[in-house]
Amino acid sequence: MPPHNRIGHGYDLHRLEPNGDGQPGRPLMLGGVEIQHDRGPIAHSDGDALLHAVTDALLGAIGAPDIGQLFPDNDPRNESQNSVVFLEAAMQRVRDAGFTIGNLDATIICERPKLSPHKDLMRANLAAGLGVAEDQVNIKGKTHEGVDALGRNEAIEVHCVVLLVPDGA
Repeated sequence: MPPHNRIGHGYDLHRLEPNGDGQPGRPLMLGGVEIQHDRGPIAHSDGDALLHAVTDALLGAIGAPDIGQLFPDNDPRNESQNSVVFLEAAMQRVRDAGFTIGNLDATIICERPKLSPHKDLMRANLAAGLGVAEDQVNIKGKTHEGVDALGRNEAIEVHCVVLLVPDGA
């Protein structure tokens, strides 16, 4: 009997710190896209919250350890690591478990910058990294209406849900 469909949920949050004052801050990366912003994530890797949430959704759907267990922030190999490495490792585990992506839906929550001009490229990057068609990937941007750290532009948050289907189904 073939395996059943699997659902995974991923979540990530990074505090944002101002760039400038002569200090080269970490760039804001989302979905492999560098987005011009006056703040960057506080992170051990490149801080790509979208790729981190997607990675955790994939791992969760197959019951694998989470991103922090597989790529701990106390491992020097992960310092400033491109998060595509994490995504590719998770996707290989998905394939090894006999699944492929049915669809993926992600929500990025930040007060600014505006994400609309970047969503198509983020979606294309994510689809390419996952080896799926762009119509299997959806990315939404939301603000936090000025409420709490997200609304004060002190953090960025991402939620992601993924449906895995048996490979060849």
